[in-house]
Amino acid sequence: MRTSVKYIAGNLIIFFSLLLIGCGTQDQKQTATSKEEGPKLDTVIIQKMAFSPAELYIHTGDTILWINKDMVTHNITEETTKEWSSSPLAAGQSWKMVVSKNTNYFCSFHPVMKGKITVN
Repeated sequence: MRTSVKYIAGNLIIFFSLLLIGCGTQDQKQTATSKEEGPKLDTVIIQKMAFSPAELYIHTGDTILWINKDMVTHNITEETTKEWSSSPLAAGQSWKMVVSKNTNYFCSFHPVMKGKITVN
């Protein structure tokens, strides 16, 4: 009887140890994935008249997907020179682009909405 209890306890310890090893934070998993697999997709949600996250740290060649989950139309426009801009995004629409340099952006319909992209 004692042998089977030790056997079961040992197996449970191994099981939970393996379970914990596989449980890293999402950031740790994304960082590891991006370094091993190349460019990745980052998502910015537009909601409550804000970009979330408002500040994004990415690698050269990553793609950013903006999704409008707000009730009104927004766009994404490069702030300094207006070098690029999305079309107007109604509720439920999205837009994506590959980013290669640091950029500040805003919604030209609602200039208080601002975002920042930092490329590592």
